[in-house]
Parts: sequence; structure tokens; C-alpha cells
Amino acid sequence: MRGLFVTGTDTGVGKTVLSAALMLRYPDACYWKPIQTGPDDDSAEVRRLSGGQVFDEGIRLPDPVSPHFAAQLAGTRIDLEILAGRTSGTTVIVEGAGGVLVPVNESETMADLMTMLRLPVIVAARTTLGTINHTLLTLEALRARALRVAGVVMIGDVTLANSADNRAAIEHYGNVAVVAEMPRFDPLTAENLREWAETLPKDLIA
Repeated sequence: MRGLFVTGTDTGVGKTVLSAALMLRYPDACYWKPIQTGPDDDSAEVRRLSGGQVFDEGIRLPDPVSPHFAAQLAGTRIDLEILAGRTSGTTVIVEGAGGVLVPVNESETMADLMTMLRLPVIVAARTTLGTINHTLLTLEALRARALRVAGVVMIGDVTLANSADNRAAIEHYGNVAVVAEMPRFDPLTAENLREWAETLPKDLIA
């Protein structure tokens, strides 16, 4: 299996839009959101923005909380081994829930699912204050598990006075490439996203 695992430095950072952009850049890939909590439908949003293939097999929990707690509230338990066996297709763009160390059950985190899938990881990070610390912590957690980092995408206002310094610091201290900077699209349309997606490196998926 080839592809990318899209994680974030925290929730709401822009993983779903980045996943849709990756689907536009790699139109033969299939998108998969293994775990979804809350009322939003990220799979539907990726389908709307990319028009690409979406693998709908996954765990859907109604409460907008951490996966482990959402599962408890629903009276169930997330089994990562079963979940990891549901993947479909030879090239996948997998979007995680929240960040690397978000708990999914009583003993495992999102990082354990990444380890099972063994896909290169791309990190969605903010451009704003605090992003250096959050991003470097995320990179350390990934590398502690011998997961390959494909790069960082910084999301948000790149005209901020400190945005260039944030990027330089992440690349220097994190020993990683910031492969792209993605704005907050207003409006967020398939056409706007497609134009930006063309700027993504073509070799993120080896």
C-alpha cells in the first residue's frame, strides 16, 4: 500500500482541506477517514472538493470529543487492528482524527494506527504563534515511532510578520521540509483548491 497519512498539530488545523488538495494532486488515490467524531462529514467534504474516490468504511461517532471518549459515550470500543484491515486500494490518502497522540481506546493513540499502516506522514501545521512548539512536538512523537515524515504543510495567513521565521524555525529545528504553505480559502471551492493543489510537490508519494 502506498500513500500518505495526514495528521495535524491539533484539531481544526486544516487536515481535511489538505487531504482534498492531495486527492486533487494524486487523482488515482482513494481518501479514507478511519475515525470520525462529531457531526461534520469530512468524507463528504473531500468528495465535494476533489471529486475523487472516497472509501467510506470507518468508525463514525456522534459526539464531538476525543475518539476514546466518543466511543465510551456510544457504548463501543475502537479496535485498531480491525480498523487497519479495512483499507482499500493501492494508493490512499488517510486522514487522522486530531493529532498524533489523540487516544482512541484505553491503551492506544492515533500514532498506533499510523504505525500499523506504515505510511509516510504529512503534518498540517498552523502559521500562527505557537506553531513552532506544536510542530516540533509532533515531529518528535512521529520519529520516536520510526514513522517517516514526508513534510510539513503550514496552513493559514502567510503574510503574518513572523510566518517566515516560523517556517525557517520548523525546518531548522525539526530537520524537515515545509513542502507548501496553504492559505485559508474564502470561499473554499473545488476550483480554488485545485489551482493551489497544482503547487504541491508531485513526489510526496514515492
